[in-house]
Amino acid sequence: MAKKDKKDGDKKDGLKLRKLKAKVAKLKSRLADGGDAPAGKKPLAVSPLAPKGGFPALPVIGGVEFAAAAAGVRYAGRTDVMLARLAPGTAIAGAFTRSSTRAACVLDCQAKLASGGNADAGAAIVVNSGNANAFTGADGQNAVDKVTGAVAEALGLPATRVFSSSTGVIGEPLPWDRIAAKIDELKGALDDEGIEDAARAIMTTDTFPKGASAEIEGEGGPIRIAGIAKGSGMVAPDMATMLVYIFTDAKISQKNLQKILSRNMDSTFNAITVDSDTSTSDALILAATGASPAAEISDLRSRVAKEFEAALRGVMLDLAQQVVRDGEGATKFVEVQVTGAETAEDAKRVAFAIANSPLVKTAIAGQDANWGRVVMAVGKSGAKADRDLLAIRFGDILVADKGWRVPDYSEAMTSAYMKGDELVIGVDLGLGKGAYTAWTCDLTHGYIDINADYRS
Repeated sequence: MAKKDKKDGDKKDGLKLRKLKAKVAKLKSRLADGGDAPAGKKPLAVSPLAPKGGFPALPVIGGVEFAAAAAGVRYAGRTDVMLARLAPGTAIAGAFTRSSTRAACVLDCQAKLASGGNADAGAAIVVNSGNANAFTGADGQNAVDKVTGAVAEALGLPATRVFSSSTGVIGEPLPWDRIAAKIDELKGALDDEGIEDAARAIMTTDTFPKGASAEIEGEGGPIRIAGIAKGSGMVAPDMATMLVYIFTDAKISQKNLQKILSRNMDSTFNAITVDSDTSTSDALILAATGASPAAEISDLRSRVAKEFEAALRGVMLDLAQQVVRDGEGATKFVEVQVTGAETAEDAKRVAFAIANSPLVKTAIAGQDANWGRVVMAVGKSGAKADRDLLAIRFGDILVADKGWRVPDYSEAMTSAYMKGDELVIGVDLGLGKGAYTAWTCDLTHGYIDINADYRS
């Protein structure tokens, strides 16, 4: 008994030490917050649109552990690698950029998900910031193989169950050896409460880490969802320059998990834009560990399945909107609501024509109630529109209707509305029932400041 007690005590002491190390790493990471700023450069100020209260308290998801470390991928002393270890039998779904120049890690993840791999085995996700490992030729896949291979060996996993992501500068070889050298350290620091550290490790020009969660009551117990994301610039559908990792303890098949994820992309991560540029490196990985005591979600028509899907969509939308709120240089969060289109696709065309227009976005930045620029964007969208049926609102203020400025239009009232930091632009085409909502931000000089010397 004495030996057993000593062994149990050693385990507890080891856990305490790992948690202490995690807290130290968290403090260091917080000191390093402020985006991808090299030594000697002033860190980026936290976005004025950041959620109040900082990073949210996320629930522990059974079957998932996290760790973060500073590997010096781009800058010395900055936390830039995260590792997540997933329990055996975890179901994994994904969504990725459709860029024709997508990064090696994206191609690798897509191939591994398509093959199915050894679904009964454990799994892992390893992510680095500072270097996108994109447009790096054959060296790109070699770097992926070296990093995922090191993780597979350290954690005793099949290489087909190790997924990697990279984000940062395009066109520079990934210093994979620096990441591989940190794998043992990451393994030793794995902690089921380490998700915030992971969120901070994947930041580039982000000014705050992004997290969201939800919980529903399943048949036999709670089902929890927690997710993290990074994204700030090069953000446009398919899927924006984002890395997103969502974890749930639900019991659900890979097929059903992928189906739920895919059908909620269009209204969440593919409904946002910061600057109309699509990244080479976008990745969303959704992992279901099955650790919940609740019964398996097998019938997608059931109450629990519908509630789970709604909760997952809520987490996805929350994270997507946080990306917009952290848009490079952003000072305004803008919702573009399009209704009355002949088709849903036309509504989407109009929404993104408005959301991506530099003229609309700079007018918003200048707090200018220039609804004429919205008219312009509708006209250039390629969607069917009739000037004499068009109505435009800023918030609850109707500014134009049936092809004319409304008789009681108040410039003062509309200008006062534009001073807010959360705005709604509403357009009704008056042609049908097609509708779509997109989210964007303003375009300020801050965007130029960040991107003019991104590699410097």
